[in-house]
Amino acid sequence: MPGVITTGNFPKALWPGVKAWWGRQYAEHSEEFPVLYTKDTSRQAYEEDVQVTGFGLAPVKEQGKGVYFDSEVQGYLTRYTHVAYGTGFVVTWEEFDDNLYEVVGKRRSQANAFSMRQTKENVGAYTYNQAFNTNITGGDGVCMIYSAHPTTSGNQSNTLTAAARITESAIEDMIVAIMTAKNDKGLRISLMPQTLHISPTNIFEANRILKSVLQNDTANNAINVLKATNALPGGIHVNHYFTGSQYWYIRTNAPRGLIHYDRTPIRFTQDNDFDTENMKAKSVERYSFGWTDWRGIFGTNPS
Repeated sequence: MPGVITTGNFPKALWPGVKAWWGRQYAEHSEEFPVLYTKDTSRQAYEEDVQVTGFGLAPVKEQGKGVYFDSEVQGYLTRYTHVAYGTGFVVTWEEFDDNLYEVVGKRRSQANAFSMRQTKENVGAYTYNQAFNTNITGGDGVCMIYSAHPTTSGNQSNTLTAAARITESAIEDMIVAIMTAKNDKGLRISLMPQTLHISPTNIFEANRILKSVLQNDTANNAINVLKATNALPGGIHVNHYFTGSQYWYIRTNAPRGLIHYDRTPIRFTQDNDFDTENMKAKSVERYSFGWTDWRGIFGTNPS
């Protein structure tokens, strides 16, 4: 029996009612999760990221005395446990015998692939959707976006002091917070904003704010400084799987911020059931999503 068919056109002579349904199938969004994460690969059941703090500021060396020898300290540990996802379908022997395999097989394999893609998008968006949930914590014991991440130099924040809906001033405030961020030892780092991530609810307002030539929603003859300085070089990204309609996020250039591990890429297989003569087909893959360094994402929850 041939492999599962996931693309192609239906034969004109087969089951016109189903063919008509196929022709009216819904379009789907392009992949949206890749821009939310930095992709990595794994060959193990799980991966662990261990943060290591650097050194603090150098103290004054007094004349005739030795220098101070600092030491690295192990930071927080983050574990990425890869999860397997899979779904399948059956083409009965009777359907195959009645020469309906190409119709139902194509239809069900397409639905199978759609299900797998939708699953990955929802799992990928889950980290963002739960970013403010204090019951879902990272290596430092608090949620991904929080006002008091514990560090060796004191608490630090990756959210606005006062939660705000998306506005020009709120974006500016968040960018300032990103650019004045510190490492665990309290030293200044070159953390820079990269991309803005929003739900469809904010698509028009975000574009007005970032793409207007002059300052948005004012009578002032002032430049749009966000556009003029290319403050968000990666642009605006809409995610249709965000459940918080007013949440918005800015990803940064932190090297180990949000990570997506592809443990086992998706694969489609099929076989026959000896007892029923039915054809079974399935797709499986393994992956994980999460964050190592909260500095990889800044966000706010205005709801």
